[in-house]
Amino acid sequence: MAKKRSQTKANQPQLKDGEIPVVGAREPCPCGSGRRYKACHGRAAAHAVTELVQRPFESLPGEGDWIALRELVPAATVELKLKQSLPEGVPSVTLATVLPMAWPALRRDDGSVLLGLQNDTASGDISRDLADTLQRALTAEPGTPVEGRRAPADGPRLQDLLDPQGAFEPVVHAGFEFWVPDAENATPEVTASLERANAAAIPTVKLAGVDAAYWCETPDKNHLRWVMPYPEEQLLDALARLHAAGRSSLGEGTRLVGSFRAHGLTVPVWDLPTGVTADDIEKPAAEFAERLTAALAADTPLSADERRARGGLTNRQVTLS
Repeated sequence: MAKKRSQTKANQPQLKDGEIPVVGAREPCPCGSGRRYKACHGRAAAHAVTELVQRPFESLPGEGDWIALRELVPAATVELKLKQSLPEGVPSVTLATVLPMAWPALRRDDGSVLLGLQNDTASGDISRDLADTLQRALTAEPGTPVEGRRAPADGPRLQDLLDPQGAFEPVVHAGFEFWVPDAENATPEVTASLERANAAAIPTVKLAGVDAAYWCETPDKNHLRWVMPYPEEQLLDALARLHAAGRSSLGEGTRLVGSFRAHGLTVPVWDLPTGVTADDIEKPAAEFAERLTAALAADTPLSADERRARGGLTNRQVTLS
């Protein structure tokens, strides 16, 4: 029996890079090289999909709030405005921190779309994954959830779909009742998921006087977590200047304890006494914002005390993403 001749580059159609379709990882690459797709053009495609985007929400209105809702806030919704008109039969698109059963998205019976933000994503670009989920939700059958998948490497990002002039105004909820407009007719699975989510939700309030700052209540103490839009090194220098000068607190009994690093931005965190409410912290937060602006403008080298303060803040920094 004659040996089966392997396919070669010579007897395969030669395609340009932009024309090569996606195929299974172990299938022959459509470019005609004779190699498997994963070892040929699939390698670049996989790299494009998995490469981490450090600031996935950059240039979107409300970048700090996107990060807070992704990482810090249990229950919140935001009405989204798209660049293009909504498809017929889709009355609205709403971003939600979490959806029942951790669905990536849901097309409700009335045609409206809920897009979940706190889901695991398959690639290194959260914005591209969310855009892919949103596009599929817009055409899903009413009354059905949308499953997760790896977004195409050349697919659009949220920045391509959302109106750059659209306001991003989070509404923070005490629980997840926004899941079920008709709670009496919810399935047992959704009802059970709702009860579990409500039991785990930490009371959270968005401050009105400053951007992307969220008060939350825990059993031992309260906290303020504030997503700030400044370059990390510049912000840490400014915080160190204020800390060394004894001006980094938000009032009696409060303390700047460290920061998170999330999606390319820094999130300073303050401990607050249990009795300090969100309303109580509004004025101190606004006053701190003024002090911070002045500290950010300083260009003199840090003093020894300020360097020690900066080292302490850096040591207490936790990366969330």
